Amino acid sequence: MQFLNGLSPQLDLTYDDVFMVPSRSSVTSRLDVDLASVDGTGTTIPLVVANMTAIAGRRMAETVARRGGITVLPQDIPVEVVGEVVSWVKTRHLVHDTPITLDPSVTAGEAFALLGKRAHGAGIVVDGPRPVGIVTEKDLTGVDRYTQVRDVMNDDMLVLPDGLDPRAGFDRLAEARRRVAPVVSASGELVGILTRGGAIRSGLYTPATDAAGHLRVAAALGINGDVATKAEQLLATGIDVLVIDTAHGHQDKMFEALRAVRALDPEVPIVAGNVVSDAGTRELIDAGADIVKVGVGPGAMCTTRMMTAVGRPQFSAVLECAAAARDLGGHVWADGGVRHPRDVALALAAGASNVMIGSWFAGTLESPGDLYTDNTGRQYKESFGMASARAVRGRTATDTGYDRARKALFEEGISTARMYIDPARPSVEDVIDEIIAGVRSSCSYAGARSLEEFHDRAVVGLQSTAGYAEGRPLHTSW
Repeated sequence: MQFLNGLSPQLDLTYDDVFMVPSRSSVTSRLDVDLASVDGTGTTIPLVVANMTAIAGRRMAETVARRGGITVLPQDIPVEVVGEVVSWVKTRHLVHDTPITLDPSVTAGEAFALLGKRAHGAGIVVDGPRPVGIVTEKDLTGVDRYTQVRDVMNDDMLVLPDGLDPRAGFDRLAEARRRVAPVVSASGELVGILTRGGAIRSGLYTPATDAAGHLRVAAALGINGDVATKAEQLLATGIDVLVIDTAHGHQDKMFEALRAVRALDPEVPIVAGNVVSDAGTRELIDAGADIVKVGVGPGAMCTTRMMTAVGRPQFSAVLECAAAARDLGGHVWADGGVRHPRDVALALAAGASNVMIGSWFAGTLESPGDLYTDNTGRQYKESFGMASARAVRGRTATDTGYDRARKALFEEGISTARMYIDPARPSVEDVIDEIIAGVRSSCSYAGARSLEEFHDRAVVGLQSTAGYAEGRPLHTSW
């Protein structure tokens, strides 16, 4: 990456402080751009779901991996639960979504609560392993909540065979004027669900899969306790990436943890962080990290900078750390601070191999939190920071009451925040579409067909607050 006109900024920069200049390009279509990472994580789009309890669950992991990203399961989850989630994710279909299944005797009230967890708002009524009907939110609207779904389901449904080309599946759905249909095996057993959007996306994205062809998933652990034993247990679950995570990654306990994990000779990439400097990056890689997580304080749920004054503007942090990592054959993930697709593109231009996203994905139907409705009718989910008092309470559940009370005094995160569901983009897949469309276009403007070319070719300039405001669209006239 180069700065426009050979500039050498004297101040550290956020994503808002910079813009990208178009270059001569021979890329005729944004679809010609390969967004696969080169950091060994196997992602085919450069997106990582942050290891936050309110965001990273099995449903998120499945959906994001199917579109090419990867989800990091939080360190607070017990190892046995991580094992269950990993096993579940790795048995998911690479094309078809996992459907909500309903027994015919389930009530309309129960079904309605479940259907809100899917953007397509549909559930498959099953008799054993076979679909016998489909029910949508529209079918349940105005129905007595104790009515059984067998009485309102549509049993004259379109059924698609497993193995059908997704484009042909789209055509059948369109011809039948259906948005969604169950997919069955040759013996008639339910194997998944296909929507028109899912059929289109399967032709645009390549799933992130392991050597056995199963969806990828990552997991995190902290630097306290018996790190080696927990790392060994996590690796045994079949995770594809191991993240050693703490707010202050440039410390002795992190180096000890890294050396302990590296001594296990893991066959998966090791990520460590967080840091924001050349020195921190180099020392983590020297201690055994393959990838360094960059970012202190840019996240929406983080209060670290306001509480401690510690941190660094994210664009400059990624730029410096990525350069240091490249010198040593390593990579960096840009963790936090992205609020628009342009921010993701700028992080990649600065040299990140993947961009980690938290709060942006919290307000989607796939995040683990319960779905609430405020007094205006808007739907939202609750989110919280992983250094907040709420997260600390969960993490210290086995401590004595005194120790828990003492630790609760030290928090650097928001304990509750409403992350509203965007009616136009309720699913994480909708958000991914928005981000990847922007990143692909950024690469084509730079004349780059890959992320490595994008980093090499990107030309970035500095802008004023007015310059940034000028680039924002207006939804009403002035």
